[in-house]
Amino acid sequence: MASIKDVAILAGVAVGTVSRVINNTGAVKPDTRKKVKEAIEQLNYIPNEVARNFKMQKSKMVSLLLPSIWHPFFSELAYYIEDELDREGYKLMLCNSGGRPEKELYYLDMLQQNKVAGIVGITYNDIEKNVNTNIPIVSIDRHFTKKITCVTSDNFEGGRLGLRELVKAGARKPAFIGTVPKVFSETINRRDGFVHEANELGIEHVVFVKPDPLEDEEEFFSEFLRAHNDIDGVFAMTDMFAAKYIERSSKLGIRVPENVKVIGYDGIQNHGLFHPVLSTIRQPVEEMARTTVRLLIKKINGEALDRETYRIPVVFRKGETT
Repeated sequence: MASIKDVAILAGVAVGTVSRVINNTGAVKPDTRKKVKEAIEQLNYIPNEVARNFKMQKSKMVSLLLPSIWHPFFSELAYYIEDELDREGYKLMLCNSGGRPEKELYYLDMLQQNKVAGIVGITYNDIEKNVNTNIPIVSIDRHFTKKITCVTSDNFEGGRLGLRELVKAGARKPAFIGTVPKVFSETINRRDGFVHEANELGIEHVVFVKPDPLEDEEEFFSEFLRAHNDIDGVFAMTDMFAAKYIERSSKLGIRVPENVKVIGYDGIQNHGLFHPVLSTIRQPVEEMARTTVRLLIKKINGEALDRETYRIPVVFRKGETT
């Protein structure tokens, strides 16, 4: 792998001159700049971003802390976050925690030492005391007691919308299924919106939740299906929950949507090859991602934001399960 010294030798200039061309600082004659760029291209030299950031005292690296890159919602979010950062001249450092608090703490400590420009954080663990607001941070879905900006979809309205669509589809006794995280997250509002709307409309309903993370997923669904075999509608906290309910209920001869109408939340099933196509509350993933990046860059630049929480509207996307 070529070094900056190799570039300097090939171009016939000093290492400092190459550095000034790469960082676009200081005066360099046009013909000299051309020689350096040609040498960089010929050697396929890739500048060391960490070293450049240290010398310039201004990082162009933003970290994205994710619970899981495998989850379709998070991977879609990461795609648009990286794209928006690239447009703004920043690079993405992906930190995949697997939802483990000890790994999140490790990443936070590493990021604070390496002085990234900012952090986009998605966490459902109790790591509040380890979050240092000296680095600009924007959180997705999660609220902290410290003044950290939060971007989220309108989860409460999503819950209300899910209940209304189930009733519209013919459900008379719908249920909400999901988990409750250890710390407050906007995702809890999906349940609260569902319950609020059911009470407003006078609809008999069931709420079946367990602590997150689930210790035994199989037992969760088995218990729910045993205890509530008279429900005719399900609003799941996520699309993954909805898909798992459909899989397990079908083994018991429960047909969707004939016997039970099902609605998920996220909108990750966006291809016609998936069957049945899930009816879902679609999160505006691209808008959430790009809004998050724009807000973070404002914070990096020292600009004040007009509020701490930015809620983006959701929509219902009808599929084959209602």
